[in-house]
Amino acid sequence: MENHKIKSIIEAILFSAGRPVEKKELLLSLEISVVEIETTIKEMQKEWQEQERGIEIIEVEDSYQLCTKKELYEYIYPVLDKRNKPKLSNAALETLAIISYNPRITKAEIEAIRGVSADGCVYKLLEYGLIEEAGKVKELPGNPRSYITTQDFLKMFGYKTLNDLPRLPKFKLDENRQIVIDDLFEQKEMEKQQIEQEKEGEI
Repeated sequence: MENHKIKSIIEAILFSAGRPVEKKELLLSLEISVVEIETTIKEMQKEWQEQERGIEIIEVEDSYQLCTKKELYEYIYPVLDKRNKPKLSNAALETLAIISYNPRITKAEIEAIRGVSADGCVYKLLEYGLIEEAGKVKELPGNPRSYITTQDFLKMFGYKTLNDLPRLPKFKLDENRQIVIDDLFEQKEMEKQQIEQEKEGEI
């Protein structure tokens, strides 16, 4: 099958699906290798970027989806959605960050980290589809529900997988659960020395 035909089929499938399409689904339809699919989609992404099209193909975990470009959202939203634009409070963003770095975390564990109730934040994040229930934790008393982030979360923040999340700085907490500042300074100094040593090694 010619390359331009494969591109047309992929575009048609992604447009018609309106959801993330797994690679194995494309394999069944096109009967070509995974490498060919990945290479073709990378070509399409580059071409569309150069053409400054209003749509793009994003990769989410092991799937692809056809989406409008994020920078055009303000023009699209008033036409297609008359609801109030959803906004996340700092508390909701903080809760979302905790869940993203701690998959299958329970509400009690979230509250232990934040120090306040997480009921409202969890409910709002569930409503927006940014998190979902991941089953009950049988090892804990009462078998509490656990939570994980969704593909909508990855798409919203532009990540392929949770492995793409920024690395968290390592620090310790004192008896009042406050960051030990001296440790942070010490870590920064060690990182600085390591960078300098790497530069010296390149000379």
